[in-house]
Amino acid sequence: MSIGIKLFVGLGNPGGQYEATRHNAGFWWVDQLALTSKSQLSLDAKFFAIAGKLSPTNDTWLLKPNTFMNASGKAVAALANYYKILPEQILVIHDELDLPAGTVKLKKGGGHGGHNGLKDITAALGTADFWRLRFGIGHPGDKNEVVNFVLKAPTKDEQTAINECLDKSMNVVPQLLSGDFEQAMLKLHSKK
Repeated sequence: MSIGIKLFVGLGNPGGQYEATRHNAGFWWVDQLALTSKSQLSLDAKFFAIAGKLSPTNDTWLLKPNTFMNASGKAVAALANYYKILPEQILVIHDELDLPAGTVKLKKGGGHGGHNGLKDITAALGTADFWRLRFGIGHPGDKNEVVNFVLKAPTKDEQTAINECLDKSMNVVPQLLSGDFEQAMLKLHSKK
């Protein structure tokens, strides 16, 4: 039996000044899914996050850690432990420097690639064996510019490309919920 996703975690930084920055691509995804599924999200202090159940399911969660990126694992572990959600039932949606804007990739496990949110979640869960939905934001070309780059808004063209990926990835939510990850990857990674 395949295990579907029970927890969608969008990574980002809380606060208006970060809302439009590249680092908040995960938050944009969760917000879009909440909007299209008419799911209600609210601040939940016990999970250090803005959270809510995905409509119309009664056992799948949407989570936006309210802890800042570097402490995302605190929120993920709090909810996952409380509801006994396994790492392989968690999908973390995040920005990815190693992919150009307009690219979205689904994968399970792997390293954190210097992403502090992934690093913290891996430490909090005690494993890297969770799913990731990676939204390309491009790379500034100089590793010393990375912090500055991720905390700035994408260019208009980059934003358009990212938004197209957000829309495209909404189409694989049914496969993610049912655990048909191969089909989700086929749909996502094809050029159509």
